[in-house]
Amino acid sequence: MSRGPVGPEAGVGAGPDAGVEAGPEAGVGAGGPADRRPEAVAATLARLRRSPFRSRFHLSASDRDYARAKGRQTIVDHARDLLRGRIGAAAPHNDGRQTPMRGHPVFIAQHATATCCRGCVAKWHGIAAGHQLTDVELDRLVEIVMAWIETELTAHPASPTPDHPTSD
Repeated sequence: MSRGPVGPEAGVGAGPDAGVEAGPEAGVGAGGPADRRPEAVAATLARLRRSPFRSRFHLSASDRDYARAKGRQTIVDHARDLLRGRIGAAAPHNDGRQTPMRGHPVFIAQHATATCCRGCVAKWHGIAAGHQLTDVELDRLVEIVMAWIETELTAHPASPTPDHPTSD
């Protein structure tokens, strides 16, 4: 399936987020692409939720179970490693098609948060392609991915199990 051009060459209204305000002109980051303040991350997530394409992504029950079993720090480590490896380079291999649609909670979160390719990162987060992501930029993207995952986990609380009841 061809998605067509991605990034600045795609033009206005192209791609799965056509018609949705994104990018620096839409106030991305509230304080710029390195702004990790909770209100800036929340504002970015709110914009992403207005995209019909981005808002269709949700963690499956098995993804939620995996994230809970591994714990927050392990998922943060996975997110950092996956984002650095898949979109961290100035010109990632197979950019626009390198992030799977399933297989790990971070992959789903990358599509939901527009951190799946450098074109989406440029459009939604104001971080231009063509340079290796800095640690500050990577930290910002990991923060957004983790906030989205945590929102998903909160929206779908773990079911009590016989070994771990929620109340006595």
